Amino acid sequence: MDTALAALVSTGDTLAVRVTPKARGGERIVVEDTPEGPRARVWVSAPPEDGKANAAVCRLVAKALGLPKSAVSVARGDTSREKLLHIAR
Repeated sequence: MDTALAALVSTGDTLAVRVTPKARGGERIVVEDTPEGPRARVWVSAPPEDGKANAAVCRLVAKALGLPKSAVSVARGDTSREKLLHIAR
């Protein structure tokens, strides 16, 4: 389990992320500080078409948190790089 990511989720049942689809360096998650507060940055290799990138983001975040992939869904930002994920516990 990614402890920095888990700390972000422990404050609520949502997680703000910035997604980079079609990333070449592999799929990864980094927690970074922003002026608005800490935010997760997610790189996925899936293209942003037909929900493929959204599914990859949900799968990757669920895996990092040690949850089933059905526990993570996109609450807001289906077609945006800025997304709000709902985490069901």
